[in-house]
Amino acid sequence: MKYYTEDHEWVEIVGDEATVGISEYAADELGDITYVELPEEEDDFIIGDRLGEVESVNSSSDIYSPISGTVSQVNEALADEPGLINESPEEKGWLCRLVNFDSSELDDMMNEDAYRKYLRKLNR
Repeated sequence: MKYYTEDHEWVEIVGDEATVGISEYAADELGDITYVELPEEEDDFIIGDRLGEVESVNSSSDIYSPISGTVSQVNEALADEPGLINESPEEKGWLCRLVNFDSSELDDMMNEDAYRKYLRKLNR
């Protein structure tokens, strides 16, 4: 199950790892992504900390950690192919994986249905 923030980051929990990325909506809003700044493995983040940055032909946007945790892996493929975020933002274009996360922080996030409703409100 995926969880979303109002800032269009997503988290998917699989076992004891949380995969983090930006939503399809965010990728579409940014346009063609040309550069991705990723965190370092072993970095610790608290919810709301700046996790990285995504730059596109239109703009740049900071990415904030949707939950607290320690980076266990980054998506190295994004260094050579930042456009993976545009092609597959919620699968191949993930940013990093966190361990030692606080699952209670997911309670403040939206599930997929709630996020779709949130997007419909934004598009009015």
